[in-house]
Amino acid sequence: MPSPWDQLVRDQKSGIPAGIASVCSAHPLVIEAAVRQARDTGRTLLVEATSNQVDQDGGYTGMRPADFRDLVHRIAAEHGLPADRVVLGGDHLGPNRWRALPPEEAMRKAEVLVAAYVEAGFTKIHLDCSFSCAGDPVPLTDDLVARRAVRLIRVAERTAGPQASGLRYVIGTEVPVPGGAHESLHDVPPTDARAAGATLERHRAAFAEGGLTDVWPRVLALVVQPGVEFDHHRVFGYRRAATDRLRRVLDGERHMVFEAHSTDYQSAGALGELVADHWAVLKVGPGLTFALREALFALAAVEDELVGPDRASGLAAVVERRMLERPDWWRGYYEGDTRERYLARRYSYSDRIRYYWADSEIAAAQATLFENLDAAGIPLPLLSAHLPEQYRRVRAGELAPTPRELTIDRVRDVLRDYDRACTPLIKESA
Repeated sequence: MPSPWDQLVRDQKSGIPAGIASVCSAHPLVIEAAVRQARDTGRTLLVEATSNQVDQDGGYTGMRPADFRDLVHRIAAEHGLPADRVVLGGDHLGPNRWRALPPEEAMRKAEVLVAAYVEAGFTKIHLDCSFSCAGDPVPLTDDLVARRAVRLIRVAERTAGPQASGLRYVIGTEVPVPGGAHESLHDVPPTDARAAGATLERHRAAFAEGGLTDVWPRVLALVVQPGVEFDHHRVFGYRRAATDRLRRVLDGERHMVFEAHSTDYQSAGALGELVADHWAVLKVGPGLTFALREALFALAAVEDELVGPDRASGLAAVVERRMLERPDWWRGYYEGDTRERYLARRYSYSDRIRYYWADSEIAAAQATLFENLDAAGIPLPLLSAHLPEQYRRVRAGELAPTPRELTIDRVRDVLRDYDRACTPLIKESA
């Protein structure tokens, strides 16, 4: 079977600015939005799970890799996206979850993690062995990171067996922290071109030392920092002049492109420049659940106008209460006084709310919100006040004014920017 990546790499190497968005979210409504976007545009859907979200013990979502696969495939089947247009990826696979353990113990757990992803049919594997474990030097050397990555690739190859030719690997030591920055950032310089070249060469040598020279052509991408990131209140936009030397590091690698993490909240123009400069894989996660939250809170504001307080969902208040009762997912991230932390919980670009949508009380409040608005109907003037882009599409007959459809369409607003950046000739109406 031909790899879905072959054409992407060929286009990039021939000067065609082709790319793909990597949807990094386990939220069913976000996945549905991505499935419907891919179905309507004819594109391949790439969905990735991180080692924080999904692991052999369930991660914070409670899902193992096979569970996540089944969720994505079920939603794809329900909405008419063929299975052969769905690619699953594993993100930041390595010892990150077990950094408190000694290196050998952490790496044994990482081996089980990688095997579980490959057994479940994940074919795009990002190896992230850049985190120091108990007793490790800080920071790790490129040599040690590369050797550990090769160790995990050997597990992936052995697990896949005859199907190993379908695996594609992503390497790189300069990657953003999974889940987002803990602190406010002041500057995000791009990776130094010489450092990126050294990382590339050290991994190439480690593949040879580990007897994996024949696997090297299946290294799809190198992760480096193009200077894009976000913290709680600020977005660092792409400055292509700063990457002039960096973007040429892979010119001699016929099979390899760059992968960019934390591209959330970049402008459509910046996304297009990233793709044109060979960052062909653009990861997005919090930006999608940020849009989801915007839609749900906007609909809750509409509900407040239509439904008495005795029947209203009180969604925003329920979210706030549950985040205060279970602060582990935001407390180490948000600083400041009481008011500043309150605003961050609701509106931060880091979007720590995304860890709470599966909470049973919040999920029940969301269900009540949808039920109330389905029963009451959403008057167009209220829709215009709270979701103006969706209002425009409803008026044009392109979108049904139901809470579920409005929410999914708001998430698709983000995906539309990515598709336009990755495929310049894509239909604007998609």
